[in-house]
Amino acid sequence: MKATIKTQGRQFTITEGDILKVNLFPGSKAGDTIDITEVIMLGEGADARFGTPLVENACVKATVLENKKDKKVTIIKKKRRQGYKRVKGHRQQLSVIKIASIEG
Repeated sequence: MKATIKTQGRQFTITEGDILKVNLFPGSKAGDTIDITEVIMLGEGADARFGTPLVENACVKATVLENKKDKKVTIIKKKRRQGYKRVKGHRQQLSVIKIASIEG
């Protein structure tokens, strides 16, 4: 069964067993179970149900595999011939989750 979920401002189309990298779930640890109730679409083909805006009584259960940091993104500002150069870096906090079940 397929589902389209919305979590932390992003949408994902998933099936059971998929592994996703999403923004960090605050206060979560490896092994925790997370319920995602923002389900936009559930099913596939002629059996698909679409929410307005969400499908009622639908829930996706996911397990946190690990919390980690993403690759470093480097931001460079430079103005030519002015001797101006600034370099900053940022590493986004991520949660790696595995979809355990799709209910609804």
